[in-house]
Amino acid sequence: METLERTERVETVIIGGGQAGLATAYYLKQRGRPFVILDAGERVGDAWRTRWESLRLFTPARFDSLPGFPFPGSNWSFPTKDEMADYLEAYVERFDLPVRTGVKVERLEKEGGRFVVTSSRGRFEAENVVVATGACQVPKVPGFADQLRADITQLHSKDYRRPSQLQDGDVLVVGVGNSGAEISMELSATRHTLLAGKESGHIPTRHGSLPYRPGFRAFRFVGHRVLTRGTPIGRKVLPKLVGHGDPLVRVRPKEIAAAGIERVPRVAGVQDGSPLLEDGRTLDVANVIWCTGFRSDFGWIDLPILGDGGELVHDRGVVGSEPGLYFIGLAFQYSLSSDVLPGMSRDHAFVANHLASRVPSVSEASGELDPVA
Repeated sequence: METLERTERVETVIIGGGQAGLATAYYLKQRGRPFVILDAGERVGDAWRTRWESLRLFTPARFDSLPGFPFPGSNWSFPTKDEMADYLEAYVERFDLPVRTGVKVERLEKEGGRFVVTSSRGRFEAENVVVATGACQVPKVPGFADQLRADITQLHSKDYRRPSQLQDGDVLVVGVGNSGAEISMELSATRHTLLAGKESGHIPTRHGSLPYRPGFRAFRFVGHRVLTRGTPIGRKVLPKLVGHGDPLVRVRPKEIAAAGIERVPRVAGVQDGSPLLEDGRTLDVANVIWCTGFRSDFGWIDLPILGDGGELVHDRGVVGSEPGLYFIGLAFQYSLSSDVLPGMSRDHAFVANHLASRVPSVSEASGELDPVA
């Protein structure tokens, strides 16, 4: 006998239980709004737990807090990825947020004027949907990667955990962003490491030092208050930063050189199964790690949300063409700091306020939410 697919009705579905989804949930709960959070991980915080083992956050603990719950530990310490994951789990417990883990969302569409979320654990019908899957969704790997010899071990930084994953022999790390710099430094302790590409500069002071602290505060102010879509300079500068690499934060170029890491030009393709550099050389390596970033993927959303150039069309996370649909945690959603912990709360509060204003609850307090500064 055929089994009908289970359908659950809820006012708001939040897709993604990372920091963006949880902070938005906090503000909705303040408003007394009913919602459910769907997350593909088996535990809250798994998106952090599954990163490489030595990873630490780049922002100090005092700026890593979500609204209503300070991050534990020394203000100017840099939490490990597991400490961040545990903090998110504690956040859910502290505010009793309704997170459903192990739920993979497969499709978002509309039927009869309501949003329908199809997942691995059934269907959800909702008046509102908040997509909080973040800016880093799908690993980017060059199209020629599958032409490398079969005996070369390939990993994207998303799947890299520790040096023991690699086979004996040289390793080529592709991409001189922060992930590439940190992973190559770790690997250089046990094998000859080559680092391909050109860095986009580095911060002027040593990360975590006393001179770093006022500099970080100044950078945060500019990224949060000046470079926004609400200022003329922000509207001019932010589009130019799309696709531009971040400066190195913790690792400096001279430290890369001191570690014996061999710098090589950009990887341009593959020749006879080996990585081909733009200067015409090929490399005989046993391993390649692609630290080439991520791209957004909204192919699972069956709604007209993209512009002619394939870009998501929204205003501060509000999708005007689909009332009730919101996005949070996007790069440059409103400011330079929109997709990083020190700058997210303003966007969360804005989205939650907009959502709550659609169908005000008679039981909720009046006034807008107060985001963390």
